[in-house]
Amino acid sequence: MNRVSDPAAPRASQPRARGRIDLSAKLRAGRSRIGDLHQAGSFKLLFPHGASQALQAVVLNTAGGVTGGDRFHLTARADEDAQMVLTTQAAERIYRAQPGEIGQVRTALSVAAGARMDWLPQETILFEAAALDRRIEVDLAEDARFLAVEPLIFGRRAMGEIVETGHLTDRWRVMRGGDLCFADNLRLSGQPQALMNRSAIGGGAGAMASLLLVAPDADLYVDRLRRALGPNGGASLVRPGVLFARLLAEDGFEMRRTLIPAIHALSGADIPKTWML
Repeated sequence: MNRVSDPAAPRASQPRARGRIDLSAKLRAGRSRIGDLHQAGSFKLLFPHGASQALQAVVLNTAGGVTGGDRFHLTARADEDAQMVLTTQAAERIYRAQPGEIGQVRTALSVAAGARMDWLPQETILFEAAALDRRIEVDLAEDARFLAVEPLIFGRRAMGEIVETGHLTDRWRVMRGGDLCFADNLRLSGQPQALMNRSAIGGGAGAMASLLLVAPDADLYVDRLRRALGPNGGASLVRPGVLFARLLAEDGFEMRRTLIPAIHALSGADIPKTWML
């Protein structure tokens, strides 16, 4: 018997991606090693071999991107005196979402006394009609060292892509010694590229990046970071031990050309190989 679909009937929900990572690093025999590890769903970790004393972990999203309704959670901890570098295998793609559906990415990081963590994901690329709610929460010991970067691309200029509609919320909360030391809220909703075209927001930029360094000696890095950013970025010591910067660029390639030296200026170490131009 033939069945006639009812156009007024609710649309069946599509399968959605889920991913979770829980990772810790501990110091053992002078090098940082895996302490605890749990991974599930579409989130996986790779651990490249190298001579660095830090534990380097590369996040891989086997779903191929994020769309409305997807849920991804990452928790990472650097135990006392340990060092961890977190990056991604490739740029994260945020695809078109169904009306009323928003992809969620949650990141929770903690760094113990004398420890260090570098959070260095590659670019997040927003496509037309993408919808993303992203949050990062960080808990630091008083003398911990934390470096973070979040690059964002509004469509690929080389492919002629323009993000005329979409939604992005990005919230950072960083605690140090139990007190809130840094907070930042970003919201671009409706017409992201039109907003970025405004002179007081993006000046026509197709890419932007945020950088944060929380460290006891952060004030020593202000001038070198400003030199690395050049005329299209700005850096400020927002409070003792907290250095924040934003960078604007025409496209992802130009942003990366500036961002890689800026990250190197703050980290003092080789940038993960996945980042190389």
